Amino acid sequence: MQAAPAAGSNPYGLIPALQQGGIIAMSVFAILVLMSIFSFYILFTKLMQQQKIMAQGRKVRASFWNAPNLREAAQKLETRSAYRSIVDDALVAQDQHGKLTDPIDQHDWMANSLARSQGSIGARLGEGLAFLATVGSTAPFIGLFGTVVGIYNALIKLGSAGGSPGIEQVAGPVGEALVMTALGLVVAVPAVLAYNWLVRRNKSITEDLAAFTNDLHGYLMSGGAVKPQFVQGTAKTSAATARATGTTQRPGEPLRTGMTSTGAESTRSTSTTK
Repeated sequence: MQAAPAAGSNPYGLIPALQQGGIIAMSVFAILVLMSIFSFYILFTKLMQQQKIMAQGRKVRASFWNAPNLREAAQKLETRSAYRSIVDDALVAQDQHGKLTDPIDQHDWMANSLARSQGSIGARLGEGLAFLATVGSTAPFIGLFGTVVGIYNALIKLGSAGGSPGIEQVAGPVGEALVMTALGLVVAVPAVLAYNWLVRRNKSITEDLAAFTNDLHGYLMSGGAVKPQFVQGTAKTSAATARATGTTQRPGEPLRTGMTSTGAESTRSTSTTK
């Protein structure tokens, strides 16, 4: 005979559901917990990785192009940074081009080498995101599976007890089984939000890397004569200019083709020639 619950205690909840669900309920709960732990681990590690690359990008805009040559400029970057990797690969490709027995156009050789280097960094940025997408799409169904098993066990016990069970005898076990579905949603929703946020940040980082790669390619193809021109000035001046012209140009950003520092159309090249 089953002992009556203590006065004031709740006979239903997560722990009773796991105890009554057996090995299947415990396995589902363990899988969901592991999914949640790994999801948050990936979120925090990717955020730190992205923040580090963004900080490297600010250093590039601040001092990289002021160096007299590319090799000295590379020394200003962190040894294992994404931007340093692109510069080192560019220098290696430049040296290798002269050793080709059947040389191709230097422009194409450098473009392919830089694209391969940028693609490698993009692949590293995307590591772990597939797991977040998998968690976001499968966790609700895993929780639902636990709910189905819990309801099945509850109904089997009610059926074997005999008699006609009342609503109070059915609602408790069924509601208890629904806890697994709620856990699945609790695991899935943060994973989906983290995935979308990290993908958005990766896109912004990739665009910055692509701009840097393009500037580096022009620098190499011109022998150092062409490099990006940066806007110098205070934040106050730039803000006033932005309000007057309706542009979003910020201090320290390179001027893009066809635009002046005030955002107006210009026929003057945006690169400086030594």
